[in-house]
Amino acid sequence: MLEPLHYWIVNVRIPNCFIDSEIIGQNLEAHLSPTLQRDRLFPCHLEIRNGQISEILPSSRIAEIPTESLPIIDGKQGIMIPCFADSHTHLDKGHIWERNPNLDGTFQGALTGIYRDCTEQGNWNYDDLYRRMEFGLKCSYAHGTKAIRTHLDCPPHQVETTFKVFKELREKWKEKITLQAVSLVQLPYFSTHEGELFADAIADLGGIIGGIAHMVTGLDQYLDRIFILAAERNLSADFHADENNDPQSRTLHYIAEASLRNNFSSQVVCGHCCSLAVQDEDIANTTIALVKEANIGIVSLPMCNLYLQDRVAERTPRWRGVTLVRELDAADVCVALSSDNCRDPFYGFGDHDLLEVFSMGTKISHLDTPYDNWIEAVTSRPAKLMGLPDVGKIGIGQIADLVLFKARSYNELLSRPQSDRTVFRNGMAIDTTLPDYAELDDLI
Repeated sequence: MLEPLHYWIVNVRIPNCFIDSEIIGQNLEAHLSPTLQRDRLFPCHLEIRNGQISEILPSSRIAEIPTESLPIIDGKQGIMIPCFADSHTHLDKGHIWERNPNLDGTFQGALTGIYRDCTEQGNWNYDDLYRRMEFGLKCSYAHGTKAIRTHLDCPPHQVETTFKVFKELREKWKEKITLQAVSLVQLPYFSTHEGELFADAIADLGGIIGGIAHMVTGLDQYLDRIFILAAERNLSADFHADENNDPQSRTLHYIAEASLRNNFSSQVVCGHCCSLAVQDEDIANTTIALVKEANIGIVSLPMCNLYLQDRVAERTPRWRGVTLVRELDAADVCVALSSDNCRDPFYGFGDHDLLEVFSMGTKISHLDTPYDNWIEAVTSRPAKLMGLPDVGKIGIGQIADLVLFKARSYNELLSRPQSDRTVFRNGMAIDTTLPDYAELDDLI
């Protein structure tokens, strides 16, 4: 049965941050219920024509909709948002927990588990990588994700296979998910001849140059080298920074200084930045100011950081592991929330669902009461950091890539998994059946 090319979705509530202020109207909020005012939800109706949003009407104008001549989908006051963007994942690591679990739950245990799985056991062959990575894409697509940036582990013996799998999946899934790749290596590698050749390979891949920043002697020189290589190849940069609870770990500060020192004009993104939350307030504020000046985007990974940080055997963790998202946001730094690892030694859970990320991030970082515009942290903000201006938005003329929930308020949205959501791609409702874990049984 063909989907209609022209229809209306009526009685939905869209977060105000996604709606043009001229559509909302200056006096509308005076007529909204307390819940709609508190949650900043705009009650409206959407006209969908040939896969695009052709009209957005306030709920009061329902009489203008030709209900007798066009198909109607009743949203029943459910929340509607644009499709998600996941700006920090590790698809190549995903879904290996059951064959190489991290039984002590520590960061070192995670590193050991990945090394064992990839290098010692040699599991990351073409078939293994392809199927696990595609399993992650299937989950992401069914949950409503439109764009993904994945970091790819790049030991020399693995690069050729991993890049080949990534390129094939990027091509196969290009009509469903925009897929980006970031290199994941130690920063000193780029100061070698092999590292320069690797930068060429990243450029050939159409990827993002990136790596793991540590407080090591020569950090400034390593960062300068990466920014030079990136500028020469017109690449953006994406770093793992300060994924620890050591207040002396200040690689984010050094990255911001290096970006400014090199007049780097492309987008820089830093993920994790956990140690910022355990530093002296004046030191943290100095770094935040530098981050803002350098126009660096920050990605918080609430679930993985909660899972790994401050894990000590037989002791309750003393902190939540996340960075200073509120303070960064208050300084007008672009802050996104992303999923990070999924069912691997770094995080033993997850399902590539950005709603779960938003829900957990809201609860861990106290992003409620009020919710403000934090829903942008899993939609338009990561899309901006990924250089995707048409992702994570709702507007007239935009492609109708939307997620409709039965939840009518943020409280309802974040109190249940919302497994019955409707995902629209190009204006058509897709099959949201998740892949069966049994698909990977023979790999485990």
